[in-house]
Amino acid sequence: LVQLVESGGGSVQPGGSLRLACAASGYTYPKHVMAWFRQYPGLPHEGIAFIDTDGNTNYDNSVKGRFTISQDNEKNTIYLQMNTLKPEDSAVYYCAATFGEVPDPLERTHYDYWGQGTPVTVTS
Repeated sequence: LVQLVESGGGSVQPGGSLRLACAASGYTYPKHVMAWFRQYPGLPHEGIAFIDTDGNTNYDNSVKGRFTISQDNEKNTIYLQMNTLKPEDSAVYYCAATFGEVPDPLERTHYDYWGQGTPVTVTS
């Protein structure tokens, strides 16, 4: 059973930083794609960053230059370093995983496994 467990959310002032982590377990697939999504109330998950087994990454324009996705393959963990946070970054953040190739790694419908979500609040 594939499990994803996020941690690191919380409350921070505008301009501050947070680091999210997502620990994955229960799979032995050779290739993975893992991503961070966020969800605003009443709206679908939106993809903000992904990373694959080879370390290829990409970002949504809304976070490019501020957020960095990384992974520790030995720990089966991905991270999202979020800097220069803005109030509009306030959302519930989810990590997601799928295996093999995906045509659009920031599209939520390609992902089979999801974490439980961790809230991020940016407010003064």
